[in-house]
Amino acid sequence: MLDIKKIRVNFEEVASKLAIRGVKAKTLVKLKEFDELRRKFLIEIEKSKNIRNMTSQEIAQMKRVRKDATGKIAQMKKVGEEIKELDAKLNEIDEKLQYLIVTLPNLPHKDVPIGEDEEANVEVRRIGKIPRFTFEVKAHWDLGESLKILDFKRGAKVTGARFLFYQGLGAKLERALYNFMLDEHAKEGYTEAISPYIVNAASMFGTGNFPKFKKDVFQLKDTSYTLIPTAEVPLTNYYRDEVINGKKLPIYFTALSPSFRSEAGSAGRDTRGLIRLHQFHKVEMVKFVKPKNSYEELEKMVQNAENILQKLELAYRVVILSTGDMGFSAAKTYDLEVWMPAQNMYREISSCSNTEDFQARRAKIRYRNEKGKIKYLHTLNGSGLAVGRTVAAILENYQNENGSITIPGVLRPYMGGIKKIEKF
Repeated sequence: MLDIKKIRVNFEEVASKLAIRGVKAKTLVKLKEFDELRRKFLIEIEKSKNIRNMTSQEIAQMKRVRKDATGKIAQMKKVGEEIKELDAKLNEIDEKLQYLIVTLPNLPHKDVPIGEDEEANVEVRRIGKIPRFTFEVKAHWDLGESLKILDFKRGAKVTGARFLFYQGLGAKLERALYNFMLDEHAKEGYTEAISPYIVNAASMFGTGNFPKFKKDVFQLKDTSYTLIPTAEVPLTNYYRDEVINGKKLPIYFTALSPSFRSEAGSAGRDTRGLIRLHQFHKVEMVKFVKPKNSYEELEKMVQNAENILQKLELAYRVVILSTGDMGFSAAKTYDLEVWMPAQNMYREISSCSNTEDFQARRAKIRYRNEKGKIKYLHTLNGSGLAVGRTVAAILENYQNENGSITIPGVLRPYMGGIKKIEKF
């Protein structure tokens, strides 16, 4: 959530930054009008309260000397009614102003490329060699079904489209991957957590998912509960409404969790395979840091995600997302995209973002600095990695001509020494 004082003082600058994120000028004009009206009502209310207090003192004085205070009492009652009316109008303005503020996206960092969509994203680097095959490569869903380790048909029967069963060595590969990821992040200083998989509306608001993106999640009917779209939500809200001792910062968390996405607006996209599911596993990284260190911490987080891909020996690239492709809460985002041979392209496998104090303001997460002052901290989040997409990348990049899959060396200890997934 943006700071209303910052908007007020730097209106033109904020308006220009929000314009490149798709916010219409009339929205900011309306916000400015509501803010000015709100301050006007506050002044009027304060004046009326002063009059009421003075009149109350006069009435008390008149009663002490046994004077008739009927007129003053009537005057105070009238002022009280005016205050009540002004308070009602102020509450109405507050609601409208608050709604506008909480639906505004974060301001982009100065390094973020300006553009409407992913076409404006900027590639930072490419790592690893793209594998060359002497045979026709197969898509991961064909490989998975052929090896009987992925069953999309029965997943659709049991639940619906975009659900599946992992079986046998497929399930073991998924488990090996997320255990490997968690172990690697633990080495990097992250504290492993197992979070709730259901959160309340306040938590969804804290990370910026509510109120604007309710269509993107699964909510439990007749409750305020939502299935988490990512462990970012419960992990970030861990310190909601708290003041952290600044000496404890930075704080790192990592967690494996299922992620539930309605995939609203994605009809016809990636209908096959593991790329776009309604339920998938993801290892998440979340950081709570001091503002002065947050962009250094973002670079470290990207390196933490890259470490997984490098040890799996998967080719990937790093891109900075444009203003039009970046998430609502982010000030700057790096995407890691892994090479997918069957699609002959890079596909997103991790997204690492600095939200600066945007989420901290919404969730009221603060810290006490060296001078004893309470300030908003910065929060960061990143995938380390999306597990299903990593399975897909391994199946396609490590496939052999006979349809078997070679297991990456770092995963073999997690799979009991198994070196290949083969047909039986």
